[in-house]
Amino acid sequence: MKRLNDLEYLKLNKLQVLLYNLKLFFCATLPQFFKNIGLSILNFFKNCGLWVKNEVVDIVTTFTKGNWAVKLSFLFFGFGNFYYGQILRGILFLVFEIIFVGYMLVPSGGLYWLAKSNFLKTGSTVGTVQGRLQYDALYDTDVWVPGDDSVKVLLYALLTIIFIIAFIYTWRLQIKQCRICMDITAKGKKVRSGKDDMRSLLDDQFHKTLLSLPLFGIMAFTVLPIIYMVLIAFTSYDAAHDGYSNLFSWVGLEHFNELMDFGQGGLGLAFGEILSWTLMWAFFATFSNYFLGMFVAIMINKKGIKIKKFWRTVLVMTIAIPQFVSLLYVAKLFDATGIIGKLLLEWNWLPQSMIEANELSLWQNPVSAKILLIVINIWVGIPYIMLMATGILMNIPQDLYESSRIDGANAFQQYSKITLPYMMFVMGPYLLTSFVSNLNNFNVIYLLTQNNQLINTEIGTAGGVSVCHTDLLITWLYKMTLNSAESKYYLASLVGILVFVVVAALSLIVYNVIPSTRNEEDYG
Repeated sequence: MKRLNDLEYLKLNKLQVLLYNLKLFFCATLPQFFKNIGLSILNFFKNCGLWVKNEVVDIVTTFTKGNWAVKLSFLFFGFGNFYYGQILRGILFLVFEIIFVGYMLVPSGGLYWLAKSNFLKTGSTVGTVQGRLQYDALYDTDVWVPGDDSVKVLLYALLTIIFIIAFIYTWRLQIKQCRICMDITAKGKKVRSGKDDMRSLLDDQFHKTLLSLPLFGIMAFTVLPIIYMVLIAFTSYDAAHDGYSNLFSWVGLEHFNELMDFGQGGLGLAFGEILSWTLMWAFFATFSNYFLGMFVAIMINKKGIKIKKFWRTVLVMTIAIPQFVSLLYVAKLFDATGIIGKLLLEWNWLPQSMIEANELSLWQNPVSAKILLIVINIWVGIPYIMLMATGILMNIPQDLYESSRIDGANAFQQYSKITLPYMMFVMGPYLLTSFVSNLNNFNVIYLLTQNNQLINTEIGTAGGVSVCHTDLLITWLYKMTLNSAESKYYLASLVGILVFVVVAALSLIVYNVIPSTRNEEDYG
């Protein structure tokens, strides 16, 4: 479409500006966005191809131009390093290879666990020996003879695969080290010794030394559980197939196909309904707390407000009281037998449609229950925002407000042009993390609605449990696993994968939009 210049744009009235911006968005910005995504994907695969090509060329060149020690290092780790005088590196590489080979070949090592796991073979069990009851003549009764534990077998098989990947990476690393040594010696220079490596780890490479332990922790306690969760989605792991008394098996994409069932009781319909409410809840729970908490902080910090410490203390009281106590109490207040619930009923403040439907409290109607959840969450969340906003407001230069007042700016203009941009810049990352945490806000939803289950009759039962109007994805996961006799862990893993995808996509998009990352230098 034809873009207007600045003069033509200024001649437009407000309606024309709105229509022009909408047309610009749908005809130019949006197509360009998808075009950029396509180009990014193509560039990714192109770069991957170039990387593979460069790696293969480097490996072949190292082998053809290398001496006997370098060629031998393709089979035995570290021989090239020994030849070029890097004894410490050579020892470390060789020890790693010995440990790997030993682990893979011992009777209960890597090959054993891989064979037991039947990795991703659809229809095969995870584990090969089923536990069983067997008659014991000594005790004159049947005793349990343990077999394989599918959970343990899958975990060790996964660790073995990670170990194999680490082995391949180490093999490539020591080949690259040989190539570097070849290039350095060809120029007549001296390669780094073991002392130089140790000195480097405590000096110019000290950041790698410090980050090694946190990186290991992230891999062990974050990445590994995520991968394990993904694998569980391809199995039949549930209460009937717990992996110990009854081995679970690989089922391929069977559970993913259930997501395409949008009929009555279908997983796809339930997931769509719950996801839409989860996103709606996260949006209102995040931004209502943010703006109202900021407004309270501004009001308390205004000149002329007396006993400011008292007002802050009153608000902080909601933080001091454990949510387990306060939320259960507040939920009871709005119940049909609670104080507020009785008053609403006696004063005829409940809508007539609710009374006709025999819905005698706000918790018994889907719409009012969702609104009440958001309102109560505001009561819980405002104090946190108020405390943070108070500290930020005190650091905004007052001369900005004085200059704006001289220029004739009113209170709203000062807020929109000074206060809000400053707050958004500082609290942008917090808003992102708050939105993500509200997507998984189990406490507020469960504690407020556990005794007021609003069954969604249009969906019925999905995932082995009844779906409620107020369920978030996290509470649905809880009901499918810990609060259900069937304990469908595979469905919980499947939904967990989808939640991870949604949260990761939203986080990446928002993180690249917020001013804190786009205009970092503006508030330096």
